This record gives sequence, C-alpha cells and structure tokens, in this order.
Amino acid sequence: MYHISIRKFGLAFGVTGGLLYFGCALVMLLSGRESSVKFFNNLLHGMDVSSIIRMDMPPIEMLIGGIEAFIISWLIGACIAGVYNVSLYKKS
Repeated sequence: MYHISIRKFGLAFGVTGGLLYFGCALVMLLSGRESSVKFFNNLLHGMDVSSIIRMDMPPIEMLIGGIEAFIISWLIGACIAGVYNVSLYKKS
C-alpha cells in the first residue's frame, strides 16, 4: 500500500469540484431556463428544481461559488487522503 500526498489529492479533488461547478454554470448559460430545469431534474432523479433555479446570477457570485466549490472539494480530498494514510499505519 502506498502513502497518498494529502496536498496533491486535495488539489485533484479541488480542481475536479471547480470544473464541475463551472461546467454546471456553462450548461445553464448555453441551454436556457427550460432546458436547464429538464437537465437537472433528470440528473437529480426527478427532483423538481424549477422553483429554485436562478438564471440571472451575477458573474461575481459565480466566481465566488467556484472558489467555494474548490475549497470544499479540496477539504474533502484532503480528508479522504488523511483517513487513508491513517488506516495504512494501523494495519502495519
């Protein structure tokens, strides 16, 4: 078993989370309200998002949301790597 670098694994998760966030924003930007509602309703197993979807999001809020998604994803990745590394030492 190998030791996982917490920083690198966190960075991989953070970049992935940020890309997912901006990909979601791009889908909404390119497809419009009705298509976005249909897409996310299907993605979320039929949960109705029509009452909570907002299409007039200012760019600064989108940027802040992307940064927040990166930070939360980085923390998740760092926690996974940390737990994995700790479990490695307990088996030895």
